[in-house]
Amino acid sequence: MLNWSVTFLVVALIAGVLGFGGIAGTAASIAKILFMVFLVMFVVSLFTGRRAA
Repeated sequence: MLNWSVTFLVVALIAGVLGFGGIAGTAASIAKILFMVFLVMFVVSLFTGRRAA
């Protein structure tokens, strides 16, 4: 998921440099949402992960 977030961030940066503002904004929003989902899943996995017996 982090990989997809970085991919959309790169797409947003390239689109922004080339002047495609709408596409850049959409890609940046998707990247932000995916990153937040990644962080939530990471924190949940920290608490519910394997525990030492």
